[in-house]
Amino acid sequence: MFTIVSGATQIRPSLPDEPLAPLPFEKWLVTLLSVIAGMVDLISFLSLGIFAAHITGNIVVIGALVARHGRVNLAQILAIPVFIVAVAATWLLAKASRKHGHNLVRFLLLVQFLLLACVLIFSVVTNPSAKPHGLMAGIAAMMAVSAMACQFALLRLTLPVAPSTAVMTGNLTNAVLSLIDANSRTQPLMTGSAGRLKASLHLLIGFFVGCVVAAAALSPLGEWAWLFPAALAGVILALAK
Repeated sequence: MFTIVSGATQIRPSLPDEPLAPLPFEKWLVTLLSVIAGMVDLISFLSLGIFAAHITGNIVVIGALVARHGRVNLAQILAIPVFIVAVAATWLLAKASRKHGHNLVRFLLLVQFLLLACVLIFSVVTNPSAKPHGLMAGIAAMMAVSAMACQFALLRLTLPVAPSTAVMTGNLTNAVLSLIDANSRTQPLMTGSAGRLKASLHLLIGFFVGCVVAAAALSPLGEWAWLFPAALAGVILALAK
C-alpha cells in the first residue's frame, strides 16, 4: 500500500526496510490525472450529454429531468451501474495481476490509457456526438465512464488517502479551510495545512486546465478532441516506465 507524505502525492511502499526509489513524476501524478478528469468530463458532457467523471452530476440531471418530465438520456442512467461494474472490474484486474507498488500503478495506468484510446478510436469512427441520445453515443459514454472508474479505483487502491481528481467541491473545501487555518494566529485546527492547501490547489488548477483545453479543442476538432485525454494518459504511462 502507499501513503501521502507531507501533503504531496508520493508513492511509498509498505515495507520500510527496502524502500523503492520514487518515480520522478510521483508528486504530480494526481494533478495530471485531474487534468484528464477535467478533459473527459467536459468532452463527454458537451458531446454526449453525460458527466463521465462526475456521477453526482448525472444523478442531479436525471432528477431534474424526471421532475420536469423531460427526456432522460439513457446513458445517464446506465452510467451509475456501469461505473460500479467498472470499479469492481478494476479491482478484479488488480487482484488477478498480483502486482503491487509501482507495478500496480503502471498496470492500472495502462488500463486507463487503453480505455481512453478506445473512446478516441470509437468516437472518430462512429461520430457519436451527431446523435447524443443514440446507441453509439451511449457506448462511447460508457467507455468514458469506465475509464474514469478505473482512474478512481487506481487512486483508492494505490493512494487511498489521495484527494479526488474529479470532485472539486471537496478539494475547494480543503483549499479554503487549509488557507484559513494556515494563516490563523491561533492554534491551527488541522495539521499539515500548508501541504493540504498546495495539493488542493494543484488539483483545482489541473481540473480547470483540463476543462479549458478540452473546450478549446472540441469545437475545431470534434471527436478528435478525445485525443487530448488519451495522449496525456499515454504520457503519464510513459513517465511511469
